[in-house]
Amino acid sequence: MDQDELNELRNKVPCAAVLDAAGYAIDQKESTRRAVKYRLGDEIVIVIHEGKGWFDPLSEAKGDVFSLMTHLHAVGFPDAKKLIGRLIGYEPRQPVWKKQARQYDPEFCVAERWRACRKPWPGSRTWRYLRDERHLPEALIRTVVRDDLLREGPRGSMWAAHKDGEGTVIGWEERGPEWRGYSTGGAKVLFRFGENDAMRLCVTEAAIDALSLAALECGRHDSLYVSTGGGWAPATDAAIRLMAARQDMLLVAATDNNAQGDAYADRLRGIASEMGCDFERLRPDREDWNEELRGRRRENSGSGPSS
Repeated sequence: MDQDELNELRNKVPCAAVLDAAGYAIDQKESTRRAVKYRLGDEIVIVIHEGKGWFDPLSEAKGDVFSLMTHLHAVGFPDAKKLIGRLIGYEPRQPVWKKQARQYDPEFCVAERWRACRKPWPGSRTWRYLRDERHLPEALIRTVVRDDLLREGPRGSMWAAHKDGEGTVIGWEERGPEWRGYSTGGAKVLFRFGENDAMRLCVTEAAIDALSLAALECGRHDSLYVSTGGGWAPATDAAIRLMAARQDMLLVAATDNNAQGDAYADRLRGIASEMGCDFERLRPDREDWNEELRGRRRENSGSGPSS
């Protein structure tokens, strides 16, 4: 089979078809238009590049539709080609998006889009979402807004800033009652809340979880709470390593209490070992830190969700 035939197979059979045929299901809640998450039990595959690429967030595995077939079925390349050929014309299930993709002027850069949006204010939809649905204390919300880390997104959603080493906003996490995603055209580094020179670095998977852990710990002054935004970009890895290299630093893997969280924690443990810093695995009793915060507040109130 020559290169043209291989390219034809790549164009005719998306990664989604291979996963769908193998019994994987779309995790709508955890997916975005640019990264669709598929699950089969504890196995996770993220489809990217408009269906042409994929990666396994729990390992280093990634590639195109051919490597995906060999990854899933433990077959060689010749068998993978045959199996993919049988999927020509196969129509996989597609995610149903509740929100139309927003179109941005490419000249209107990420930092300018950020500055153009309002900060949340007491009584705004985003403020109420964080307070009433996510159960973040208002004092903490005020502090995060004061630190210029949040913006008022559409439909009461929250935008949480990812900044580079110079403090420039290069992207943001988007979370709301009806939406989760990442800024179009934005890059991931870290969401950071707390003291930049802190000697305790708590790494979570979402800004909501970073803020929830800060609330549970009453915003310890020795801690910097960060979020990777559910990904692991090269810039994220570099930023964590730079901070882990500080003398007497404690690197805390405060990731989710599930298989993906454990995989991230193992990666952080490796960084701590390489950089020579102390390491701690801190996990919530529930699946993530926001569930932990909400659960504890319900228990303490004794009367259901508080506002």
